[in-house]
Amino acid sequence: MDPGALWQELGWQPDTLQARSFERLYELVLAGNARLNLTRITGREEFWEKHLFDSLRGLAAFQDQKELSLIDIGTGAGFPGLPIAIAHPDWYVVLVDSVRKKIAFVLSTIQALGLTNAQALTGRAEDLAHRREHRESYDLAVLRAVAQANVCAEYALPFVKLGSAAVLYRGNWEVQEEVELARACRALGGEIVEVDAFELPVSRAVRHCVVIRKTGPGLRVFPRPAGLPTQHPLGAIEGAPRVESVEPEEP
Repeated sequence: MDPGALWQELGWQPDTLQARSFERLYELVLAGNARLNLTRITGREEFWEKHLFDSLRGLAAFQDQKELSLIDIGTGAGFPGLPIAIAHPDWYVVLVDSVRKKIAFVLSTIQALGLTNAQALTGRAEDLAHRREHRESYDLAVLRAVAQANVCAEYALPFVKLGSAAVLYRGNWEVQEEVELARACRALGGEIVEVDAFELPVSRAVRHCVVIRKTGPGLRVFPRPAGLPTQHPLGAIEGAPRVESVEPEEP
């Protein structure tokens, strides 16, 4: 599929430099994948659809906003943060992951692409969110293929300013997930404002992007220390099976 058709689906077209950067990003991921096992998505068409298109389509509600500060939590090989930084040169994008070798790859990719609006940090969300320079400092937080939705909310909401938002990239979306997320948000000072459902243009795979708005400061204890958010998820329904669909697309 011609990448141009994907951009038409987004209602956006990259300029020449951005188009070259997307091509170069694909090359860099393929090269890095040989050493680091970054992603199982290596076919050109699948990469364009499931990494580039999906990363940008998830922010459809924010596409026209200017000069946002964004944190990508659990970025892995750099998705969705790197495509976002390429597409929005006026945004400031911080990519975070706890795996040092992945952040080393992301840093080298930022340098290779000449992205002056992005930086990468090694660390856990549970720790970084309690640092003054990160706490309630961002206009937007994004999480893709990280954890259950209610766990993602605990990671994300402490990073964003009052009135700002977090976007959770999901594959399937179940009633239990929404109920548990809503319960977690009450403790975190947030609310679900949109569940954006769409299909990928080639595979027709279903995706959901859940937008959470921060409506109150939440308790300073959140996020809890490493391990607790996943072991004891906020809002979990007692006795209900744990929802394991953390996709949109496993790396």
